[in-house]
Amino acid sequence: MNERDDAGTITLWVLGLCLMLFALGGISLDLWRSFSERRSLAATADAAALAGASAIDEDEYRASGALVLEPSQAEARARAHVAAQLDRPSLRGVAVHADREAVTVLVPMAATLLQKVNGHMGVRGAALKASVR
Repeated sequence: MNERDDAGTITLWVLGLCLMLFALGGISLDLWRSFSERRSLAATADAAALAGASAIDEDEYRASGALVLEPSQAEARARAHVAAQLDRPSLRGVAVHADREAVTVLVPMAATLLQKVNGHMGVRGAALKASVR
């Protein structure tokens, strides 16, 4: 083998390896962001559901001793907690439902790059649900 035949082979290998590392780095950053956002949104949904669950109907409790919620106040407290969050852009489309027994907060997650790619294969976005009874 001649030195001229091998000229540039290592350069091509290094360039290929760099491209693979950039792709792997991009995928890992996207996954990290997705896990971090999911954890943050789940904590927000849990805290909002707990805030709503603090709206106990005091008159009913004093009269019968039963712990039931006041639905309108429970929804208002849960929505106020969501509105007070610093990460408002990712909290679009939050659904809050309260009845006399439970408060449910549903937080949709924005699709990441991997979810968008998987969306072409039938995989849909996710939503986080927190419920307090």
